[in-house]
Parts: sequence; C-alpha cells; structure tokens
Amino acid sequence: MFSIFPKRKPNIPAYDYDPEKEIPVIRASICNGEQVAGFKDKKTGAFHELMVIRGEKDIAEFKNAFSLKDIKKEY
Repeated sequence: MFSIFPKRKPNIPAYDYDPEKEIPVIRASICNGEQVAGFKDKKTGAFHELMVIRGEKDIAEFKNAFSLKDIKKEY
C-alpha cells in the first residue's frame, strides 16, 4: 500500500513536526554527555523529546525520519 508519510523506525515515535513553529534540536548534557533529539517551540521554548541519541546512526535516523538537513545542538 502506498503512503504519503515517510517510514519511521520503531524507536522514533510519530510526531507532526511543523517547521513554521518548531526547530529540530539535540540537547546534550555537559556533565554526562547524554543526548536527546526533539523539537523546540520557537515561541515558548518548550522542548518535546522524541528519542535518545547514542551515536551518529541515531542522528542519521532522526534526520531521515523528519527529512532534516541540519540539527542545532544545545548544551
């Protein structure tokens, strides 16, 4: 069956990303290096966490799932 939605990996939850209202962000801890990927609301600054980043493969999967070219990293 044909779908207009991109295929998502099982570890990435479905999410309606709106580039007009949100920016993709990787939040990284200075203390322990833990990283999470998600979207930050441009107006309120609220962060919606979607997945834990364990390596470059996870970053690539996140980019592919939402057709992203660049992701801002915040500490």
